[in-house]
Order: sequence, then C-alpha cells, then structure tokens
Amino acid sequence: MSDALTKALAERDVLLADGATGTNLFNMGLQSGDAPEFWNRDEPEKIRTLYRNAVNAGSDLFLTNSFGGNASRLKLHDAADKAYEFSKLAAELGREVADAAGRQVIVAGSVGPTGEIMGAAGTLSHETAVEMFEETAKGLLDGGADVLWVETISAPEEFRAAAEAFANLNAPWCGTMSFDTAGRTMMGVTSADLSALVESLPNPPIGFGANCGVGASDLMRTVLGFAAQGTERPIIAKGNAGIPKYVDGHIHYDGTPELMGEYAVLARDAGARIVGGCCGTLPVHLEAMRKALDETPKGARPTLDLIAEKLGGFSSDSDGTGEDEGPQRERRGRRRKS
Repeated sequence: MSDALTKALAERDVLLADGATGTNLFNMGLQSGDAPEFWNRDEPEKIRTLYRNAVNAGSDLFLTNSFGGNASRLKLHDAADKAYEFSKLAAELGREVADAAGRQVIVAGSVGPTGEIMGAAGTLSHETAVEMFEETAKGLLDGGADVLWVETISAPEEFRAAAEAFANLNAPWCGTMSFDTAGRTMMGVTSADLSALVESLPNPPIGFGANCGVGASDLMRTVLGFAAQGTERPIIAKGNAGIPKYVDGHIHYDGTPELMGEYAVLARDAGARIVGGCCGTLPVHLEAMRKALDETPKGARPTLDLIAEKLGGFSSDSDGTGEDEGPQRERRGRRRKS
C-alpha cells in the first residue's frame, strides 16, 4: 500500500483535515444513542455527503465514519459481529468520494477507543484489544483507506494496543489523544508523555497529536507542548469548534468560522502539519480554515497570551506538564471571540 499521507506531507507544509463526524451526522438526522456506523450500510448517500462536504470545503484528508466500528462498542447495539463489515463500508464510501474529487484527497480510516478500561484496574486485556483494533483496521484497509487514524485515546495502554494491531497489518498510521482534564487525558497523559510514548513504539506513527478535548485554546497549548519536546514527526491538531453549550435541548458549539480560521493559522504557526476540526466543526468552518491557511503568511510561533487573545482563555492554569508551565492569568471566558 502506498503511503499517500507521507507523500502529501513531503509536498505541502500543512494539510487541512476534516471537521466533525457526529455533529454533521446529527444535522442529517442521526439520533442520540444511535451508532453512526449503521449508516454506512443503511444511509450510504448521507455518508458520501459527509465526506463530500469536507472535500468541497477544501480538506486534503477526511476521516471515515468508523470511530465506533469495533466489536466492543458495537456490541452495545447487538452488532459486535459487524465491526469488519461496517469499517470496510466506511472506507469504500470514502474511497469512492476521494477518487472522484479531481485532486489528491487522503482517506484516513478512523479507529476510536474501545470504550473499555485496560490495565490492572480494567477488564480488557492487551491481547483482546489488539484483536479488536486489528479487525477494524483490516476492514478499513480492505475498503481502501490510505492510512489508519486512531483518535480520542486517553490511555497509553490502548494507544500501544492500536499500534501493535497496525504493525500486524504493516499499515501506516497516525494517532491522537484527547487532552481534556487540565492539559491531561482522562488517564493522566500529558503532551510530554505522548511525545515520549510515540518514540518508544516499535512502529511509531507518521504523525501524532491531539483532537477533541475542551476547546481550541486548550488544544493549542497542548500543541505547543508537543513542539517543546523537539519532535520531528508531523504534529496533528484537531480542535473543537469552540465550547459546547446546552441550548434548547441540544449541544451547540460556539466557535465561529472566523475563530476557527484564527485557530487554523495559530495551529500551523505553532508547528502543526495537519490541522482540522473536531466536535462542532461544520463545512462553513472548514471553508474559513482553508481560506485562512491559504491567505495568511506563516508567522512566528504564537505565545500563550496571543492564543488567549485570539481564541479565548484557558480552562485551567497549567497544561499538566509542570508547576511553572501554562498561563497563570488567563481563564476560560476572559476574552473570547463569539
């Protein structure tokens, strides 16, 4: 399998990834509690539309609708035996859209967490996790994905299991964690920890970084944490479109296209080579991000004060990597573009 992502990174300074999967599918009629992966079989045109919308907005790569396509998560919907099938369908639909784009567009096979806890306190063994990740990954590769993309991981044990599964298939991959608790993942991993973990793997990813989390400001601070480690691997930034708010019975993200355009440029200037959006990021946000990246010259690495000024304050005083690191004055909501 040709490594399309590595080739694209060698040709371009920054790649624009896609936006939200769940948010966009909810806007198409997906109901809360439903497994999106069923739509790969039952509503294929809506999944094609999801992918096309990202491509038409200017994305250079998009993730497949397979985030929950593993046996552990699908068993909650009595479909544990559909992991390979649903993942393969997700990639096949993506391959179809990418091949019709008229330009190079990379299909990244999304691999989400199992939803179970590993390690001494958990019930999921390393061997079982590897098997589940491998089943999902094989479906994505057989469906035509260019690269595997594990995302929203919290535990280092799960990251290692995914890496082993991908090595078993000799597949190129990327990996992101979600830093949502004072600069740490739910399991306490910091940006420095992930940087070290990546380099310790027998088959390190092409690129690594952060997705989801709290908001764009916090994610930017994590990106600066990766850069501070001196990594030479491409850094990935996929931040949420602002902060979620509960309005009229639904979750809405308050990030405007203007804010996401600012975020895209700041992420690039901070060292990210792949920039996209996560929850709440719609095609209109991607269009603004594409325009900002294309039209704004590369600048100096942003300071924390500049990030807070442009995107809003941080949700915590520190990014978790040390007592003296992270902004000490800016808090969420102090100054925020809306």
